[in-house]
Amino acid sequence: MYSLQRAPDVYVEDDDYEYGRPLARPGRNARSDEDYDRPTAPGRPRQLGPRRGRATAALPADADPAYSTAENYDDEIDWSEQTRAAVADPTGQKPGTITVDTRARKLYLSLGGGRAMEYGIGVGRQGFGWKGVAHVGRKAYWPGWTPPKDMLLRRPDLPDHMEGGIENPLGARALYLFKGSRDTLFRIHGTNEPDTIGKAVSSGCIRMLNSDVVDLYRRVSKGARVVVL
Repeated sequence: MYSLQRAPDVYVEDDDYEYGRPLARPGRNARSDEDYDRPTAPGRPRQLGPRRGRATAALPADADPAYSTAENYDDEIDWSEQTRAAVADPTGQKPGTITVDTRARKLYLSLGGGRAMEYGIGVGRQGFGWKGVAHVGRKAYWPGWTPPKDMLLRRPDLPDHMEGGIENPLGARALYLFKGSRDTLFRIHGTNEPDTIGKAVSSGCIRMLNSDVVDLYRRVSKGARVVVL
């Protein structure tokens, strides 16, 4: 039986960097150089793109090209910064299942044989949390980020779109949570703010250190069950 461990309630102001929409039409892995510098709506920051000169990367076979950036920023990840550890599995779930304990700020990937990988996470702040059962419906490599319309209304300083990269708030990888064929708009993703791990700061998504989310991405397949407590 899985028992929750209460973590301190730490609520801080959040930049509202969440969700994520397609980078471009299916089949386009990146925008042109002209698109990077094209003005957006009046008063809105220009679209933010990857730095010029970055080498093109072959996307992993399971990465959705419409949501991924075909440029490799893995060499900019701080690989020494990690929270993951192999532990006794406290969830009782089947192998391959992700369990998110929002109160304890922990994510578990059940491995079988009574073992699990444990990762530290940041979670949704009060009023923005989400709980339920979903599955991984999409995976993205250095995901791009497009704020939803309601977020742009709250934050007029945000860009209309930001290509993937080390400064992107979705970080190095993203797992998109679906219920049936419906995108829940909640994600498990990396971060450009590692000091937020262990806190309740997001708009409902689950954030991880970039080194940890890369490790989780490698271990998880599309269709994996996700339980958010």
